[in-house]
Amino acid sequence: MADKKAGRSIAVDAYSGYRGEEVPRSFILSGEKIEVIEILDAGIEEIEGRRKRLFRLRGSDGYVHRISYEEEAKEWFYGT
Repeated sequence: MADKKAGRSIAVDAYSGYRGEEVPRSFILSGEKIEVIEILDAGIEEIEGRRKRLFRLRGSDGYVHRISYEEEAKEWFYGT
């Protein structure tokens, strides 16, 4: 069954390190604030010159989530 939340824009509180790369610290999903407990995996995907930063993380709700940051749009998405 497909996740109905996948692909939608979300609000993310992120930390920008010394290199200027955004790293998620918490995000809002269905009205609930979820703290990032651990980043399990991170990577970069580039398609046709568009760059997306991908994160697989463990949230304070106990679940593993996938979120991404689209650099050109400067927007965060859930489940992509």
